Amino acid sequence: MTDITNSATPSRPIDLLARAIKRERLLANLSVTELARRASIAKSTLSQLETGLGNPSIETLWALAVAMGLPVTRFFEQPQQQVRVIRANEGQTACAENGHYAATLLADCPPGVRRDLYRLKVQPGQAKLSPPHPAGTLEHVLLCSGRARVGPAQAPVVLNAGDYMSYSAQEAHVFEALEPDTMAVMMIEQP
Repeated sequence: MTDITNSATPSRPIDLLARAIKRERLLANLSVTELARRASIAKSTLSQLETGLGNPSIETLWALAVAMGLPVTRFFEQPQQQVRVIRANEGQTACAENGHYAATLLADCPPGVRRDLYRLKVQPGQAKLSPPHPAGTLEHVLLCSGRARVGPAQAPVVLNAGDYMSYSAQEAHVFEALEPDTMAVMMIEQP
């Protein structure tokens, strides 16, 4: 069985964020000056963010999103991948200006999609093999405790507590607990 990792990241997370902020500003047909004014941030701050400098707080990202009438998750959208794994210490994280609060976006919801959320408690033994779901169905798994082998039946991934992955569920897929009382949150996303 193959263990897929997230090591082939094309850019630093701040570079991806910088491109997304600039992309959304241009789509909104706003100048740097106008967006900075609407978001009540310094023009120099916005310019630095768009060039990949600085480390924006959640509050700054929120202000930019509100000023453009967007959900803040739009800044973190990435092209859809067949299998995506985000290890417990990875992902695009934004921190609050004050306090010990960090938010890491694992998956955003495309328009017109239905999502069902499940809590799983699984014991080692026989793997749960699920048949293919309808075309376009994705499953998202956040492993809360234990270890598990999860994903496409032909290439499942070993997840540890805190790891996240998503995968196409339109092919046979598996969930196998590797430790007692393995717990996970699973979300099934259907078009």
